[in-house]
Amino acid sequence: MRALSGKPDCCWTANAGPTAYPPLEGSIHAETVVVGAGIVGLTTALRLLEAGRSVIVLEGLAVGRQVTGRSTAKITTQHRLIYRHLMDSLGQDRAHDYATANITGAEQIRRWIDERGIACAFEQKPAYAYTQDPAIRAEIEAEAEAARMLGLSAEVVERAPLPFETAGALLFPDQAQFNPAQYLIGLAEAVRAAGGHIFENSRARLIDEASRWRAVTDGGTVHAENVVVATNMTVKSPVGMAHRTQPRSHVAMAFRIEDPSLFDGMFISIEEPSRSLRTGRDADGHFLVVLGPHFTTGQDGDVAARFVELEDWTRANVPVGEALWRWCNEDYDTADRVPYAGEPDPEKAPGFYIATGFNAWGISNGTAVGMMIGDRIAGRENPWTALYDPTRPYPEDFHKSGDSQSYVDSPDDIAPGDGGVIARGEEKIAAWRDEGGSLHTMSAHCTHKGCTLTWNNADRTWDCPCHGSIFAADGSVIHGPARVGLPKLDL
Repeated sequence: MRALSGKPDCCWTANAGPTAYPPLEGSIHAETVVVGAGIVGLTTALRLLEAGRSVIVLEGLAVGRQVTGRSTAKITTQHRLIYRHLMDSLGQDRAHDYATANITGAEQIRRWIDERGIACAFEQKPAYAYTQDPAIRAEIEAEAEAARMLGLSAEVVERAPLPFETAGALLFPDQAQFNPAQYLIGLAEAVRAAGGHIFENSRARLIDEASRWRAVTDGGTVHAENVVVATNMTVKSPVGMAHRTQPRSHVAMAFRIEDPSLFDGMFISIEEPSRSLRTGRDADGHFLVVLGPHFTTGQDGDVAARFVELEDWTRANVPVGEALWRWCNEDYDTADRVPYAGEPDPEKAPGFYIATGFNAWGISNGTAVGMMIGDRIAGRENPWTALYDPTRPYPEDFHKSGDSQSYVDSPDDIAPGDGGVIARGEEKIAAWRDEGGSLHTMSAHCTHKGCTLTWNNADRTWDCPCHGSIFAADGSVIHGPARVGLPKLDL
């Protein structure tokens, strides 16, 4: 296998400062406990605090280092070609709700950045959905017309301002981009300054209801009237979300560039295989972030090959220098391309809220969802409750589970730095070999629903091919729906 280029880290988290919130210890009470310090969780928390409510936020790892902080971080209402689809499938009223929710979410981000003085490399940029296929021009024109009918500013241009040929593009002016990890760190500070409490390295191992809701970590318990599970995929829900959604991952790389004016905007291709591009900046200059096409989490046995293909495509199409960083990120798709958020069962589980299924557009949607959940808890009406309804109908054949892509016959087949799954009767053993040659073994059964995991040979993680849980090489949980790490096993 060709050696992978770039440091195994995300450009945004690598350029974000540290956080130092303590782990939860002991028993504490608040009106609302938010599980997850991503964009949904922190938006919900700050929205509630601004309404005079009390909030505690639990983060399993560190603020800003998970899904939101590893995204492309486009603050845009242009979500590829979505509005014509929504109008045709859900009707104009729902499509209008989606547009309005995302407009409002994007505006809230800008307002908090300004009001709270959040330093997050915010830049106003146009957004382009481009094609290299002249036959797709009609789809672009139909999308522009639909977007304008819904109150969005959209136009068709002959080409996207990219250093390779395109056959047309859909332009949304006055959009924006930022460093999402820095934004979340700033948002967390705003939560703290408003009287909220944040606890890091405090994974919620148990969420249940006694006299009130409680979230239990390894070090303590939060008692609350409301619980908001904002963990990408819900780690608990009174109505199952795992089969209403499909986990998806993509690979991303950041390359040094000399002339950022060659990429004056944010870009995503309309046709497959998809490509997404945007610029960023660190202390040493400008870089270009490039994403490859998505794939089903845990159902690809050679993720490293995707990085090789992405670098080859990038160098063949755009002028880039050194590969700086590489990383994988994950999200969840829904059948109708709208997130699930709200109260799944207000009668049997009042005060329990979830958010998931952002279809790779979680910046504006995630903010709108956080605002909506905050409003509902504060007793205010919100116009998007029905749009994001987590119990709306879905096709039962939408979710597709898979099996491990990492089976090997024996430990001798596992090279240093690699991993594999060994079958021993009904038992499946996850084994990986460190660079020194020592073998480490644990259960290969995901602690969520028992599916057999796949070794991600690029990130060196164990990925679930059913519902998208991801574990570190040592078996500890990176993110759910699993809440418990992989138990050690001997061969």
